[in-house]
Parts: sequence; structure tokens; C-alpha cells
Amino acid sequence: MSDIEKKQQAYGRMVVAASFLAVFVLFGYRSTFAVLKDPMLKDMGWTNAQTTIGYSIMMTIYAISAFLCGMILDKWGTKPVFAIAAVLGALGFYVTGQTTNMPSYILAYGLFGGIATGMLWVTSTISVRKWYVGKSYATMWGFAFAGAPLGQLILTYCIKNALSEGTSWRSIYEGLGYTTFVVLAIAFFLAKRGPESYGLHAAGAMPAAAGATPPREFEWSIGQAFGSYPVWGAILTFVFSVLAEFLVWTQVVSYWRVDLGMDISTASYMYMVIGVVGIFSMPIMGIVADHTVKVTGHEPLGRKRMLQLGPSIGVVACILLFLQTYSIWIGVASCFLFAVYWAIVPGGVVGYTGSLYGRKTLGKIWGLATLLVMGTGPFTGSFLGGYLKDVTGSYTASLVVALVSFLLSLVFASSLPLKLLNPEERRLVQAAPATS
Repeated sequence: MSDIEKKQQAYGRMVVAASFLAVFVLFGYRSTFAVLKDPMLKDMGWTNAQTTIGYSIMMTIYAISAFLCGMILDKWGTKPVFAIAAVLGALGFYVTGQTTNMPSYILAYGLFGGIATGMLWVTSTISVRKWYVGKSYATMWGFAFAGAPLGQLILTYCIKNALSEGTSWRSIYEGLGYTTFVVLAIAFFLAKRGPESYGLHAAGAMPAAAGATPPREFEWSIGQAFGSYPVWGAILTFVFSVLAEFLVWTQVVSYWRVDLGMDISTASYMYMVIGVVGIFSMPIMGIVADHTVKVTGHEPLGRKRMLQLGPSIGVVACILLFLQTYSIWIGVASCFLFAVYWAIVPGGVVGYTGSLYGRKTLGKIWGLATLLVMGTGPFTGSFLGGYLKDVTGSYTASLVVALVSFLLSLVFASSLPLKLLNPEERRLVQAAPATS
């Protein structure tokens, strides 16, 4: 192995490690709220709606921040983004622990937390894509994304133990603030700009034809990219999967408890199966995705096939939830499949988009895509879950809608084109003389 190859390998692994830490914090942010909500509600004397508004605002700001972050990322790289996220993410947790009124809570958890988490998602996905393409991207993203279920499990477990020992929610939030800053500070030092900044190249590119020179990447503008179908196909594939996902995440424990009569302890352990399996399914399904790309010899085709597989697994997982009345092990199998789905789609849509639009301007393209997806999917899924329970009196309706949403995701995944001409290529085609 040459010195250049060793450098590329070392830097690439540092990028993956930084992204792992970023999604660890991101999903820790999103999962710990559910555990700390009730102690905070009781102490502050707020209603459920008042307490959850901070989370709702955080997800809205998350979507907006993702778009702005994409533009920063393309221009200045990952380090500035991680630096901002470290400060604001730490403040979001710490100031929440100090809050005495609603405005300071919204400022801390909603605004600071939303900006930080939006930055962490886009930066982690795009930085891995800039360093790994073709037959290597999904594998390396799988290792990075394993930080999500691990963060969810570790932080949730630690917080539950701390609360049982009498630690106040305020002290826990302050501790999460310090933890966030330290973890993201490490990510800051590990982070790297794109490989071209170091005279390197992305790993995993599909081999070019003999004697062919690699094509120059076209730098897409937002208008040019969003004036073409592939990015919209990827967005619709993702948004319907996310809508279904949030319907399941927010309602499945209640479905087990209310509709199936399961006790809270069993339901909680069932839900944890998704996180535990996710730790292993992330890298494993990444390897499967890259093997698919290698076998097809065409990255867009390989990514498309995986995006068809992901929501198909979601459909099967929903059907198994309906059949769980026959055996609890059917429910366990459903949780296993949800973890497999989770390992495929979020990284898969970025991989597909990057395979057609390239890496140079992927940050701003996927930043805007994230704004559209996360600005609609999570809110709609969470709202529909509560609304359908009020209307039908059952949580089963939420799972029916989730199944339909996964089917719509599959439809749009199947519609994804395998080739895209950039504006320069289209002009050349149009200017070429017609042949008889």
C-alpha cells in the first residue's frame, strides 16, 4: 500500500469516526427527551403540550438548519459545522437544565438544539459520501450510522438509572450538555474536508473502462438540481418512509400496551430490540448495499435496488405487528425488521442522490432535501398518530397508515431513474446533428 493510499485510508476512517460521534449525539438528543419529559413536566407544572413544544420546535429548526448547513459544508468543510454544533448542542442541553420559564426553554431546547441537530445530520451523511463512493460508501456509512442506536441505548439507559437513583432532571440535562461538548469536540478534531483538499480521492469508485478518463464533476446549482426528477424521487421515497417510521416510533409502544394489553416493562424491552439490532444491522446492511452495487456494476442501479428493499421490509414489519396476537415472537421479528429497514433507507437515499449529482455540490442539494423531508415527515407522522387514536380509539389505525406509507415509498423508489444528464451534457446532445 502506497503512502497516499495509507493517508486516504487513515483520513477516511477519521471522517467515519467523526460522523459516528455526530449521530451518537443527534439520536441521543432525540431519544432522551421521552425519558426526561415527565419529570420536567411535574417539576415545572406545565401541560403535556407545553412540555412537548420544545421538541416540536427543535424538529422544525432541525429542518431549516439542515439546509443552511449544506451550503456551509460545501464551502468551508466539516470543522466549522462541528464547532458550531458542539457549542449550541451543549448549550441546548445545559440551558434546558437551568430553565425557569417557557421562553428560555424554547430558546435552549428548541432553537439551540434544533440548529445543532440539523447540522449534525447533514454533516455526518455528506462527509462520509465525500470520502466514500461506489462499492465503499454504504459500508462506511453503516459503521458511522451505528452511532445512532448506540447513542439511543446508552444515553437512555444511563438516564433511567440516574432518575431511579434520585438524580434531578436538571442535573441530567446539565450532564448531557457537558457530554455533548466533549463528544463533538472530539468529532471536530477528527473531521476532515473533502479528499481533494489533501490531494486525495474518494475511495470505492467503480472502475472506468480501459483507457477512459474519469469525467469532470458538474457543479449543480439548486435550481438545476431541483429542476430534475431524481432528487424529487429520492425525497418522496424518503419522506414516505420517514412518515411511516415516525408513526411506528411514536405509537408502537402504545399499540402494544393498549391494543394488545402488554405490560409496560415488556413493551419497553420490545422497543429496545430495534436499537440493539440496529447496532449490528447498520454496518451489515451497508456491506450488503455495497455488494449489490459491486454485483450490478452500476451504482445508481445498486442504490435503487436497496431503496426498493428498504420500504418493502417496512411493509412486512407492519404486517407482522398485526399478526403479533398469535405470538410475542412475531412482534420480536417485526422489531428486527424495523431495525433492518432503518439501516437501509436514510443512507441509501444519500448514496443514490450522490451517485447522480456527484459530490461537489451534494451538501446544498441534500441540505435542501433534508429541509423538505424533515420539515414534513416527522411532524406529519407524529400528528397523524395522535389524531388517528382520537378518531378511531385504537392505535392499529396508525400502523395501517404506516403500511400504506411504506408502500408509497416503494412506488417512488421504483420510479427512480438510473441516468441523469447535467445541463452541459443536455446542451451537447441537443446541439449534436441528427443522424439517419
